[in-house]
Amino acid sequence: MDTNGFSNGGSTKGKPIKCRAAVAWGPSEPLVIEEVEVAPPERLEVRIKVLFTSICHTDLSFWKGENELQRRFPRILGHEASGVVESVGEGVEDLVPGDHVVPIFNGECGSCAYCNSTATNLCKSARVNPFKSTMTLDDGTRFSVVDKSTGARRPVYHFLNTSTFAEYTVLDSACAVKINPAAPLEKMCLLSCGISTGVGAAWNTANVSKGSTVAIFGLGAVGLAVAEGARIRGAAKIIGVDINPEKFTKGKEMGITDFVNSKACGKPVHEVIREMTDGGVDYSFECTGILDVLRESFVSTHDGWGLTVMLGIHPTPRTLPLHPMELFDGRRIVACTFGDFKGKTQLPLLVDQCMQGEVKINFDGFITHEMPFSEIREAFRLLEEGKSLRCVLRL
Repeated sequence: MDTNGFSNGGSTKGKPIKCRAAVAWGPSEPLVIEEVEVAPPERLEVRIKVLFTSICHTDLSFWKGENELQRRFPRILGHEASGVVESVGEGVEDLVPGDHVVPIFNGECGSCAYCNSTATNLCKSARVNPFKSTMTLDDGTRFSVVDKSTGARRPVYHFLNTSTFAEYTVLDSACAVKINPAAPLEKMCLLSCGISTGVGAAWNTANVSKGSTVAIFGLGAVGLAVAEGARIRGAAKIIGVDINPEKFTKGKEMGITDFVNSKACGKPVHEVIREMTDGGVDYSFECTGILDVLRESFVSTHDGWGLTVMLGIHPTPRTLPLHPMELFDGRRIVACTFGDFKGKTQLPLLVDQCMQGEVKINFDGFITHEMPFSEIREAFRLLEEGKSLRCVLRL
């Protein structure tokens, strides 16, 4: 693929770049394509030309401002993308201009106690933080825009360590993963969040075993990625639960073997699943961010050994919907971030395995729409109305 003249940093190294970005000015306000200025990368930062970006429900939630404490505007959203390194800041040794990269919201510095531990994929400084809206180095921003009401230039805030709804973005080098340059970037952008989160939950967090039974609550992109992971691991029964029966056709394509429409089953979902599986599933995955669904997911597992993995983002202040004594029945519940993948260490290997045919992830099945970046508002509408899984925008 053309690396856009960045093999030696090009003529833009060390200089601000003016480019297009979709700026969110306030909760639920229509995104505006603005000319923004993107500063050069500082120490341990990289500037990337974004070639493809896609839209996740997390983008939708932050755009709506569903959690008031996490609101910060104006802001450039977006966290699923792929692109090419344009330039690197001082101290960056593992990336050079021209490298093909996938930005990740849950970074890996490689040197802290967390990164050196095999027990977690979190990082002391580069882990995902929904309250963070500035760069790690100086608590500043690398984006600015002219305020039309005053004519003055003002900062534009960052989002989830990435901010990919822009032609150029700056991120900590810990949040940029170098991948095989032969890999198709329009597909690899899905590894920034949805596919890695779901597949990793099945492989790394739950360690789904061959012949096991699985229930997935919520058949959006993450839920279907869980199904992909469980299918690849050889699960015998993969039950998909959703209120939208139109998702069942796509689910079958991604490995779902049985379906439960939670609005039409006439009894609590956990009772239906227990009847289908002789007492409950071995693993359940909650992908909705709804506490009542989390409860059903938990009690759908088999007592003695059932494991529930929580993937949904829960904005509500309510606490877990279970009594501590229920855990003595042997059911367990955990959550995972980014599928428990260590991004910079493990994603390059996953990409290579996909390229070599060793791992067969159905990337095409997740991409329901492709559009130019200028149609980002339409892409948001499709996702909000449940008409798309992933819409890939070409910048």
